[in-house]
Amino acid sequence: MSKNSQLEFMLELQLYERGISFEREYRFDKHRLWRFDFAMPEQMLAIECEGAVFANGRHTRGSGYIKDLEKYNEAVLQGWRVLRYWSEMIESGAALNQIEAALGIVREVDDGIPF
Repeated sequence: MSKNSQLEFMLELQLYERGISFEREYRFDKHRLWRFDFAMPEQMLAIECEGAVFANGRHTRGSGYIKDLEKYNEAVLQGWRVLRYWSEMIESGAALNQIEAALGIVREVDDGIPF
């Protein structure tokens, strides 16, 4: 399993544990093959996991970076809010906390989940 797949799996488990509904590999553009790693279409919220940030991965090399810019800019023009996370943010729970904030979820009681 690639590092990015591991990150996506970890975030998927975190979202399930919190009861947050989402769609995986959501195709948001009818004319391009662009997909979001996670999407909450009703809230127009997209989540992208950016792997290999420090390892010259696809998202940090020139052509991959440019394609990501095109994709994310088009998503914003269509009204999407796009949140992007790298491994440390997912592993620490910071990504989950921001996703909940973007969805307007407020946790006031310790629910036993360490995020």
